[in-house]
Amino acid sequence: MSIPSYQQFCPVSMAAEILGSRWTIVLLRELCAGSTRFNDLRRGVPRMSPALLSKRLKELEGHGVIERRLVRKHPDIYDYVLTKAGQELKKVVMEVGVWGQRWVESDLSLKNTDPSLLMWDMRRNLNTPKLPPRRVTIQFIFSDQKSASKNFWILHDQNNGADLCSIDPGFDVDLFVRCDLRTLTAIWMGLDRVAKAIADERMFLSGDSDLSGAMQDWLGLSPFAATPKQVA
Repeated sequence: MSIPSYQQFCPVSMAAEILGSRWTIVLLRELCAGSTRFNDLRRGVPRMSPALLSKRLKELEGHGVIERRLVRKHPDIYDYVLTKAGQELKKVVMEVGVWGQRWVESDLSLKNTDPSLLMWDMRRNLNTPKLPPRRVTIQFIFSDQKSASKNFWILHDQNNGADLCSIDPGFDVDLFVRCDLRTLTAIWMGLDRVAKAIADERMFLSGDSDLSGAMQDWLGLSPFAATPKQVA
């Protein structure tokens, strides 16, 4: 089956033929954020089927946006790495996100919550210098979610960095964070703050007082959180 074309010489239309297919710009967001392995990319686009993910990766490779590199000592594992052309798309993806943060209504954005994606993004955006110089385990409990999506654990230590678990890792928990998914999503997007959520009794913290007191500082916020909203 042939790929539909705008049949225009304009560079915008030609770029749109590469970037405008469903899920492509979202997949590029994940690649620009640093994910390179297939399973990590799946975690960043959890509602994208594996078959479609494979297809889009092949398309981006064919257009010279990414290249596939075999991982040493793992003959069946590949890294998907941005080429020079792909690296240039980082500023494009960032500007699209800035526009969305500025002009898409907050209520519309917050209708599309996803606990796995939120926690995945938070894990890689942790402000780690604000965390204690020891292993830290933080359990997030979403009061409005079903059991399979209710509990997540973020682990961090200086040697191994941050990790995300959806199954109890078995470590003593330093801080429990209980709230609804919308509240934590709004905080991550820069639309709410930890102190206000606690004052409104939408968030409850229990455990290490230093960790709880500094949560707004170490919490991994969206890279677009600092962009001011122009619509409600």
